[in-house]
Amino acid sequence: MSILTAKETAKNETDLVEIISGSASIVIEGGGTRRIGVTEGEPLSTRGLSGVTLYEPGTLTLVAQAGTPLSEIDVLLAAENQRLAFEVPDFRGLLGRAGESTLGGVVATNASGPRRVAVGACRDFCLGVRFVDGRGAVVKNGGRVMKNVTGLDLVKLMAGSHGTLGVMTEVSLKVQPLPETTVTLAVPGCDAGEAIAILSQMLGQPYDLTGAAWQNGEVLLRLEGFETSLRYRVERLRALLQHDVVEHWGLEACDPIWRGIRDVTAFHGRSGDVWSVSIKPSEAVRVLEAVQPEDVMFDWGGNRLWLLTKTGTDVREKMPSGHATLMRASEETKRRLGVFPPQSPALERISAGLRQRFDPEGKFNRGMR
Repeated sequence: MSILTAKETAKNETDLVEIISGSASIVIEGGGTRRIGVTEGEPLSTRGLSGVTLYEPGTLTLVAQAGTPLSEIDVLLAAENQRLAFEVPDFRGLLGRAGESTLGGVVATNASGPRRVAVGACRDFCLGVRFVDGRGAVVKNGGRVMKNVTGLDLVKLMAGSHGTLGVMTEVSLKVQPLPETTVTLAVPGCDAGEAIAILSQMLGQPYDLTGAAWQNGEVLLRLEGFETSLRYRVERLRALLQHDVVEHWGLEACDPIWRGIRDVTAFHGRSGDVWSVSIKPSEAVRVLEAVQPEDVMFDWGGNRLWLLTKTGTDVREKMPSGHATLMRASEETKRRLGVFPPQSPALERISAGLRQRFDPEGKFNRGMR
């Protein structure tokens, strides 16, 4: 009987258990489109674990294997007039990657686009997860596969863990109906300070914005729902804005705008490092003055800044608060500055305890930083 190794593609969960049990160091790969951290080990592909195992449109519930291509899920949902609520970003152009994004990679990175400002992140729609830990044990939590580990919400832990706690094999998700229509209000001619003021004011109104961004001097506000409701809300927002406003109606007009925000297309093919900065909107202008980026874009009402900087710029040392993730840079810069923001001593102890619990030998994505 042959022994499977991490260089092979696992075809099922049994294969994964065998591979993990017999391996010393593994780099988990789905579609190869999202990993940003520097790590080491033998690649282990999950693309063989593919397919939707349950879809109930009436209950807005989807269960799929981790290697399922995201495009397959999008097509399936669209046929029932539904979608993933958290608007998954496609970073292939930003990171210079090929391949096809998988559901496991989306959940592992907690990939969440502009709609997060209204509905929450990927992890907020994860109902259950199934994964293989560093000991080769199958762990199930939440949703339709109940086997809880006392005191730990493993669904939330796995979403955003970047493959450091286990190899996901299956995910259960809550999905969302598609809206009847959508409209984007564009307010041109705004500098960064004006943009923050407008975004903060508009998000404080009871009109359910599902997008709040700023790029190229233009504030962008998105609403989704029934047309009669949108007409009323647009009228109220226009009265509050007291600026020149351009309206873009319908998916065909709005989708390219928000795909550009979602995928950070303004930075594609341009030299320099790319940072994703999470900060209080009130601190955004101070960060821009300190960093002096080559280009900038706001998302989530100014809570997320996308910065294109000169190669090797240390954004963190110039920030008064918040945290920054180095999304794109040379390997040398990533190793020198670190990809992920440093953790506080207390949080680092918690993280180390979780890794010890689920991957005591440090097999998964070793050195991820």
